[in-house]
Amino acid sequence: MVDRLERLTNLLALLLETPRPLTLVEIAGDLDGQYPADERNRRAAFERDKAALRSIGVPIDTSTVVGGPTAGSTGYRIDRAAYELADLDLSPEEMRAVQLAVAAVHTGSSAGDEAIRKLGGSPIGAPVAVSAVVPDRAELPDLRVAIAQRSTIEFSYRGDMRRVDPWGLLLRGGFWYVVGFDHDRQAKRTFRVDRIDDGALTLSDPGAFVRPESFDPRDAFPSDPKLIGHVAEDDVDALVRIDPPRASGVVAEVGDDRVVERTAVGAVIVRVPAANRDAFLSWVLGLAQHAEVLAPAGLRSAVVDALDAVIARGEEAS
Repeated sequence: MVDRLERLTNLLALLLETPRPLTLVEIAGDLDGQYPADERNRRAAFERDKAALRSIGVPIDTSTVVGGPTAGSTGYRIDRAAYELADLDLSPEEMRAVQLAVAAVHTGSSAGDEAIRKLGGSPIGAPVAVSAVVPDRAELPDLRVAIAQRSTIEFSYRGDMRRVDPWGLLLRGGFWYVVGFDHDRQAKRTFRVDRIDDGALTLSDPGAFVRPESFDPRDAFPSDPKLIGHVAEDDVDALVRIDPPRASGVVAEVGDDRVVERTAVGAVIVRVPAANRDAFLSWVLGLAQHAEVLAPAGLRSAVVDALDAVIARGEEAS
């Protein structure tokens, strides 16, 4: 008996190629020795295989066989037109744009993987694989319920208990965020869902709050990821020295109002929001040797640790 993965692959190929619906008896005959001999176990194994293929989006059609020795039996086949992606006749640039769009909304499902595989299958050279996986989070169902029924949520976030009226969910930069009113700080706050400690949260009774009519989740999220969760009283700005080769570009990005000092050699010291530490570190490391974090000390140490980790990985690879 072959393993199940091989059997599933063979079943998929058989149902794709057949010009007419096949009964289970015919399928078992064509896949000789791959299904149990006795009818009960054969039916059970086939139903499991059929459910597995359907769960990944394979459209297995069923119909009643008319005429012949198997008349009245159920036949199975895959409609190629429904299963296969038709030729979209896209240019290389259009194909790449569609690949990026599919990747941007990918939720870790096999359907998204299959779509990208099909889109990348056209003869347009050797496109670079796109990876922008947004994994489903265990907290999302509860968060959606809380938002829908207006339940206040409580959760531990980086070691602190927070009590929040959730106004909306947002997907930005590959991460889920919940935006709402933080009772402890008496202000609107944005929390990254995957940083909820242990992924656990509790919901109050429905109708615990009223969401502001003016709230629009698209406007609630900062365009600059380094500003996520930032308000003045958080005092999480960083002072960063930028060398001359990148100084003008950084000033254009952050604005003249964030320039603290311009040196005689053309370097600048800028004040940059760093409430979102990961986004800040990504920004600093992207500037390579042209940026130096001066303060606060904790952020400077985080940058040093990140650089040490990069160096260590390079040494291991060599």
